[in-house]
Amino acid sequence: MEGGKPSTQRHSSGAVRPIVLLVVAVSLVAVLFMATRVSPGCRPLLKAVYQQGLGRAGPSVTADPLLGGLLSPGFDDRSCLSRYRASLYRQPSLHNLSSHLVSRLRRYESLHQLCGPGTPAYSHAVARLREAMDGHASAPAPASSNSTSSSDPECSYIIWTPVEGLGNRILSTASAFLYALLTDRVLLVHHPADDLNDMFCEPFPGSNTTWVLPEEGFPIQGIKGLNVRTRESLGNALGRGEGEGSAPWLYVHLQTDYKPDDRRFFCDDGQDTVRGVRWLVLRSDNYFVPGLFFLRRYEEELVRLFPRRDTVFHHLGRYLFHPSNTVWGMATRYYSSYLAPAEERVGVQVREFKYARISADERYKQIISCASRESLLPAVDNATLPSSSDHHHHQEQEQETKRKAVLVVSLNGDYYDKLSSLYYEHGGAAGVTVSVFQPTHLGMQQSEKRQHNQKALAEIVLLSFSDVVVTSAQSTFGYVSQGLAGLRPWVLMLPVDGKVPDPPCRLASTIEPCFMRPPHYDCRTRGDSDNGKVVPYIRQCEDVSYGVQLVE
Repeated sequence: MEGGKPSTQRHSSGAVRPIVLLVVAVSLVAVLFMATRVSPGCRPLLKAVYQQGLGRAGPSVTADPLLGGLLSPGFDDRSCLSRYRASLYRQPSLHNLSSHLVSRLRRYESLHQLCGPGTPAYSHAVARLREAMDGHASAPAPASSNSTSSSDPECSYIIWTPVEGLGNRILSTASAFLYALLTDRVLLVHHPADDLNDMFCEPFPGSNTTWVLPEEGFPIQGIKGLNVRTRESLGNALGRGEGEGSAPWLYVHLQTDYKPDDRRFFCDDGQDTVRGVRWLVLRSDNYFVPGLFFLRRYEEELVRLFPRRDTVFHHLGRYLFHPSNTVWGMATRYYSSYLAPAEERVGVQVREFKYARISADERYKQIISCASRESLLPAVDNATLPSSSDHHHHQEQEQETKRKAVLVVSLNGDYYDKLSSLYYEHGGAAGVTVSVFQPTHLGMQQSEKRQHNQKALAEIVLLSFSDVVVTSAQSTFGYVSQGLAGLRPWVLMLPVDGKVPDPPCRLASTIEPCFMRPPHYDCRTRGDSDNGKVVPYIRQCEDVSYGVQLVE
């Protein structure tokens, strides 16, 4: 929960901002602008953000381009417009950063610049891997820790490879990055096709390297085809009784179909085995961050990184995922054209699942019931329109009108049609003007297509600009949006026998995503266990009965 205080949920108009935040933010930007360590390419942007943040009434009037120190100032803004400008559109974060996380991110950035692709250290590490796989040399030296010395450093890596839709990919990438932070590994992302090209900016500074794995000539072939049966998987290695550091590389399978031995990744013996392996390849369709909190060896460091455990994805998501200029252009053009004039923006994300079928009419009833019950949208005005003799009264009413924009994000266009018709035909009560918008209605998910993914990411970004968010139960798309926004969402619960559940929605107790397929594995007995009862800050998800999530 948000410190047990419902008032932290932002239901108020986006036009009202705390003066103290404005003063702090302006002071911060002024200091950063004058600082000599800010890169030349970033200084004009900081100046522009400083000036723009004081003068605009649409997006947030407070400007904090570095997000309180979360982001490094060492980038050229022109290559990634979203990186330093997102704070102009989102509500100011209410979730404090730890100084240890900031320090740890700067340390990781130095490591990535030393060991990332394009560096001598990376070339050396790949050559050693190739030799070990060819049988010409022993496995690379144990990966106890990375050295940041420029003289022949020993670098360790974790390669993330994609599976499932965009929401799953974002959540599993964030999880892999946290694991990289905890284990001094360099995170590389594997793009076997072009479906993720021109989606995200490089998250780590340094013009000499990248976070994308160069596939050409890389010794580990067929990464896309790795699965639970792969001989080099951690689970199969543990099943064969192989010990620490006995392989040049290992595959970590954390997908929904993982087996008991694969789940030992979240046990000490599993971590002992991978600790001695310099190259890990990981595939997951899950947000497995809560599973890392099961490991006592990382507990102290995790507490220092995240004193509030329910903010992990909020901070890591805003650090890692900056939309490309193409995607950012889609989002900001739409925002400026349709959403900016409103005093308050309500995002409504609707996702349907084959295993929880509900008709469009019933789903619409659920949305309206939730919005009415929780006062998220105004009631409709059924009063007779004023006559010409009431012209003066009508003018006064117009001047007092509050504008509310509703952003509908769904593969289905029915909900937009019904909501827009409702407020077109009747209008909003209490002098509220309601406008309803939907950027796309693509009909079906097409995660293998780049343009589809770009539009999906633009909609995630737009949802994160909301003042209030309504999401769908068990939707990773919704998890990402609420996390970037830093908002506890109102969650549309799964239908019951195809009908609207009671209650139709619930205010989530945390902004953290759900780990939908936790191991539920007892490392000591090698049997089943309820992970929701292991530690007090991990409990059963409200929207997934078999999942677990971090709470405060």
